[in-house]
Amino acid sequence: MAEDHTIKVLLVDDHQVVRKGLRTFLEIQEDIEVVGEAADGAEGVARAEELRPDVILLDVKMPGMDGIEALRRLRSLDSPARVLVVTSFTEQRTVIPALKAGAAGYVYKDVDPDALAGAIRSVHAGHVLLQPEVAGALLTQDDTGGGQGRGNALTEREREVLALIADGRSNREIARALVLSEKTVKTHVSNILMKLDLADRTQAALWAVRHGIGD
Repeated sequence: MAEDHTIKVLLVDDHQVVRKGLRTFLEIQEDIEVVGEAADGAEGVARAEELRPDVILLDVKMPGMDGIEALRRLRSLDSPARVLVVTSFTEQRTVIPALKAGAAGYVYKDVDPDALAGAIRSVHAGHVLLQPEVAGALLTQDDTGGGQGRGNALTEREREVLALIADGRSNREIARALVLSEKTVKTHVSNILMKLDLADRTQAALWAVRHGIGD
């Protein structure tokens, strides 16, 4: 497969056996390449800057800098990588801070290998992976990005784009649905985030659901 179609993945987990297991499975995927590993959050951030991966598989609980702080550092560095949290912790108090810090979604460490590969492809394509109970918990918390008033600043086209973001569509899928170029969709997404004072697509999707935009 052509190199520019390969998804470059960085593994960040303090357990070597977990990293080895993930690498062993992912290396047999034709469209996924493991470009590096890190044993804690600080090393993960440094490796992300060095290797510029497309997707980071990130553990939450690690000694030193944990996954939540690593996510915040990656966001402050404007890292383009999509982060998929891989965790053994199912409590909302663990997962929700990760999503608020910028994760594109999460899977559990006992996830089926094929489902993990699918999740990597999904977040790389621009989707947000949320389980219903976690999405519901996020929506019942303090409003993300202000009230409905900010929504009034959106154009009709931006509201259409936001509805499709909430539906889990990638930029490419939104472009096809609205008969626009991907570059135009990216501009709309940037404007939406700016007008609503949101940090990423995950927050935009949650804002849209909370305020009745989309299904």
